[in-house]
Amino acid sequence: MLGERIRKLRKQKKMTLEAVAGTELTKGMLSLIENNKANPSMESLTYIAHQLGVERAELLGEVHSHELREILDRAEKIFNIPVTEFHDKYLQIINQIEPHIDKLNHGYEGARLLEIYSYSLQKQQRTGWESLLKNASDMFDEMNISSNRTSIGIFRSSIAFSEHNYQEALNIFINERKEIEAKHAYIEPMARLDLDYSEAVYLYAVGNSKAAIETMEKALAYSKEKRIFYLTDDLYRLASAHALMEGDKQKKEYYLKKLKQYGEFADHPSSIYFCELFAIMDLIAEKKEYERALARIEDFFSSIELVDFYAPWLNLEKAKALYYLGRYEEAYQTLEMFNMPDLHHPIDLSFLYVKESYQALLLMECGKKEEAVTAAQKAVENFEPLLDSKMKEFSRKVLEQVSG
Repeated sequence: MLGERIRKLRKQKKMTLEAVAGTELTKGMLSLIENNKANPSMESLTYIAHQLGVERAELLGEVHSHELREILDRAEKIFNIPVTEFHDKYLQIINQIEPHIDKLNHGYEGARLLEIYSYSLQKQQRTGWESLLKNASDMFDEMNISSNRTSIGIFRSSIAFSEHNYQEALNIFINERKEIEAKHAYIEPMARLDLDYSEAVYLYAVGNSKAAIETMEKALAYSKEKRIFYLTDDLYRLASAHALMEGDKQKKEYYLKKLKQYGEFADHPSSIYFCELFAIMDLIAEKKEYERALARIEDFFSSIELVDFYAPWLNLEKAKALYYLGRYEEAYQTLEMFNMPDLHHPIDLSFLYVKESYQALLLMECGKKEEAVTAAQKAVENFEPLLDSKMKEFSRKVLEQVSG
């Protein structure tokens, strides 16, 4: 209790009631406070803390600000490690923050720790994270810190998105954005771009490509105006991938050209590699130059530091080229190396779900019709909740082919 902490500190410092009361409080009032029979105002509490030579947070049972910063520094370091490199990171964060969770103050450090702790609880599928995250968002609203408040809003909507409930994710996001814009007169530029990018992602996911493109173009114009080229590559990648999925060659080439220009201007390798991946896809799907595609895939594998990220895409394209060259055993072995990445956007999934369709075609070439039908059916089932696309149509055709 507050009064007990004040009395304990006073006695530790060997101070009398009169000494602590000083000129701002009476001895009697301080006695009432120590016996929890009166609640001091924040001004009186600040005064008592000053008289005792401690921070107000210590009287409130909160963690010292310097200790909070140390805890936050440790938590942030773990939080920023990719989960692929530290599988227990969320459990480690929980263990670090949990002993202090009831003592967090209302400053930035306390709010950020509450935010990270809530994220970690949700990732570990533990209860109680919603109310704690609400407290964190309220604290960021009070401090007018739009960047963290935006991150919380996007996190809330991303849960439904990761479960492939795309319309629900969009609805949650729209409500979050409205609340953020209502409570924050000024939204930091990078936070605004995060909101625009997320909105474009969700709009593409539900098939509203017109609104998605409008949102994306608005974000790019704002980025250019503020000379903050944050998320520019992500926006162009998203738009070009959607155009390819819809079979719109003109738009695909336009956005890939923009992406390549950005990659060269900003010296951004990932943008260049993405364009190279799409060039390989084009060699296979449109130009039928399979040997050339294989050569470029091998160069891709041997020359980039992002090979782990691109490996699933490259292995799938390699298997396709080998299949069309009639090198079925090699193609099947390549598909065996395919590992489905942790992706949830229907555009990404549409590109990758064809894996089972090609597996079905290869099984048919090996005379394993029953297994081929099973693989083809799985592809069609995977595509069922997704938007119509060239890939979805391909999966249906493959099922018809192997079932006949």
